[in-house]
Amino acid sequence: MKIIEIAQYLETISPLALQEDYDNCGFLTGDPGWEFDKALLCLDLTEEVMNEAIRRKCNLVISHHPFIFKGLKKLTPGRPETTILTLAIINSIAVYAIHTNLDNTLNGLNALVFSKLGVSRYEILSPGKGMLSKLVTFCPVDHAARVRSALFAAGAGTIGNYMECSYNMEGEGTFRATDAANPFVGEINKRHVEKETRIEVIMPKYMENRVVDSLLAAHPYEEVAFDLYPLENVNPRAGAGLIGELDTPMNPVQFLEHVKKRLEIPVIRHTDVHASMIRKVALCTGSGGFLISRALHSGADAYLSADLKYHDFFDAGKKMLLADVGHYESEQWVKEWLYATLIEKFPTFAFLISEVNTNPVNYL
Repeated sequence: MKIIEIAQYLETISPLALQEDYDNCGFLTGDPGWEFDKALLCLDLTEEVMNEAIRRKCNLVISHHPFIFKGLKKLTPGRPETTILTLAIINSIAVYAIHTNLDNTLNGLNALVFSKLGVSRYEILSPGKGMLSKLVTFCPVDHAARVRSALFAAGAGTIGNYMECSYNMEGEGTFRATDAANPFVGEINKRHVEKETRIEVIMPKYMENRVVDSLLAAHPYEEVAFDLYPLENVNPRAGAGLIGELDTPMNPVQFLEHVKKRLEIPVIRHTDVHASMIRKVALCTGSGGFLISRALHSGADAYLSADLKYHDFFDAGKKMLLADVGHYESEQWVKEWLYATLIEKFPTFAFLISEVNTNPVNYL
């Protein structure tokens, strides 16, 4: 198996198109065409982690945080990026990052953390807007089932928890084939009327090329008529953060103790506790201060995230329990997510969880 096959599988779950504009996901170094030996899974790729990969004979490292993040203008001695990149090149190790595209996935890292906290029913806290397209096409009635199946197989037709969604309407199409044409039905230079089905399906924008290619391959006509419409609808399966309900409501102190224990957190910074029960919980692993107002607006009783500023706690007031659970502490579970996801798909291959603690923050 080649390394690219692992990346392609991860991208079916967490497409690169979902990463934020500032991010740098995907292959950072190495040849995707290399044969796969072993992969080391980590949160941060540091020099120590790279040496661990060398020691454990891995030729692929999959990290959450990209070690090349900001624009690099120099690769001079003493810079962490230089050391890591040099070790990767010398030892023929490919590096792949899956960062904000995973954060913006419904069943990504946030979902794993929710499962640890006892939240089984959840949805995207801030769904992505303008991420969907609608494809409309027309084909002979007898070929509609084949065309629909091709569109569904390419990924079109998913709305929330429903798959193979389409709208179909029968009507008549007309055309006149010229001398240069090779018509599927009708005669040259004669107007033809054909009973046709209008098929409409919705898809994420990043799937447009793949879906159109499948349409063209399955459609019987020499010239295929289709339209693509950008949609302003939100995408319920992609966006920042999650919100859901605890399986068992708790009072605020119980909830904070529960979070501390389940996520193995030494310290939690939080706002004043209030008397109400915690039922509805919002979450964004990593830096999620930008979602505080969204969590409030969504009626969350508690919002968990990291890297919160002093004034962020004022913004929450007494309307919502706001807790900073730590950046590393909330994202350390990405190694577990990667391992469970990859070993299920590739059970006979070696995926190793990094044993290095890369948390740069210490607590006294």
